[in-house]
Amino acid sequence: MIDTKRLDAEAQLLVVADNLLARAGLTALLEESGCSVLAQVDGADLQADIDRSQADALIIDMGWDSSDMRKRLSGIESDLPVLAIVSEDDFSSLAALLKSLRIFPQFALLLRESNPDTIVAALDALAAGLSVIEPQLSALLDASGRATEDPMLSPMTAREQEVLQQLARGLTNRAIALELGITQHTVKFHVNAIMSKLDAQSRTEAVVRATQLGLIAL
Repeated sequence: MIDTKRLDAEAQLLVVADNLLARAGLTALLEESGCSVLAQVDGADLQADIDRSQADALIIDMGWDSSDMRKRLSGIESDLPVLAIVSEDDFSSLAALLKSLRIFPQFALLLRESNPDTIVAALDALAAGLSVIEPQLSALLDASGRATEDPMLSPMTAREQEVLQQLARGLTNRAIALELGITQHTVKFHVNAIMSKLDAQSRTEAVVRATQLGLIAL
């Protein structure tokens, strides 16, 4: 566990990210916030990286598709706290990622858009022996849990299925309209119908619930 007294000035962090620019950007952000980065690696051999570094905590950018990094995490033997940063677009993998993180004694799960203060606060929480999840991500995980229990209120039409697939790609209403050759007004109508049928409060929650129900081909 990170010693709270050492967190600001002396805690040694190992930054992990497949992408070089992501590693450099995250390192710069941490150092500007007063954190000490011991090393930055791509995590291709994550266990060896951890063993060599003797870091106090791991800071991992999961990438736009967290599946590869998630597989590496699942095979790690370490008692280090882990702060994982994930893209909101990767919501379909959140439950699996959470399962991987739970093998560590403490973990934090944040959005890539998190500001430096939020990241430092998460590190403080890890130092105190706590695990934390970004509220927005926690809501999505709750939604995915409900999706396996609650039936859809009524079946999707063929057009709603088409719109739903485009929502899963993260397209805007305008982009969906161009893709399907319909008006933005019609897209908005279908999106509202989809959210209603899935009992979702947002487009993202609708996709999470649809994924759990097997309505989206990933």
